[in-house]
Amino acid sequence: MITISNATIEDIKEIQNVVYHTWPIVYISIITQEQIAYMLDLFYSKEILQENMNNYGHLFILLKEDNNVLGFASFEHNYRNNNITRLHKLYLMPESHGKGMGKLLMKEVAKEALENQSKAISLNVNKYNTALQFYFNFGFEIVKEEIIELGSEFIMDDYVMELKL
Repeated sequence: MITISNATIEDIKEIQNVVYHTWPIVYISIITQEQIAYMLDLFYSKEILQENMNNYGHLFILLKEDNNVLGFASFEHNYRNNNITRLHKLYLMPESHGKGMGKLLMKEVAKEALENQSKAISLNVNKYNTALQFYFNFGFEIVKEEIIELGSEFIMDDYVMELKL
């Protein structure tokens, strides 16, 4: 049985498990192994995830099948004091790709955004990420390009996408 539930601090290890299994597969053709390791440390340490949950209003949801975590999404309502829900993260275990699980997570984020009366969902995605097509299929449109400096000479070369609600 597939379920989606709110994540808590106690679920951080499960969230880390998903990204540590997913990122090396998804991003190795886009960025270097060194940048993957750097970004995992930058975005997915226990402390950073706790800070996102406790101090920055990031909501995390887990997608499970029979108590096994297959993926998660993280989002924030009223992003930068605008009436927008910001999708910060959406990742699935590699064996769950192409099975409609991402669509289930995205529908839950959209439902939460509508309940919050957001006018849109916004996200960043690497220009070369195969997930780009997933977001197009869901109805997102590119609104701009953005290069984000991460430090240590690493950058993120992204599209900013929006889905009007």
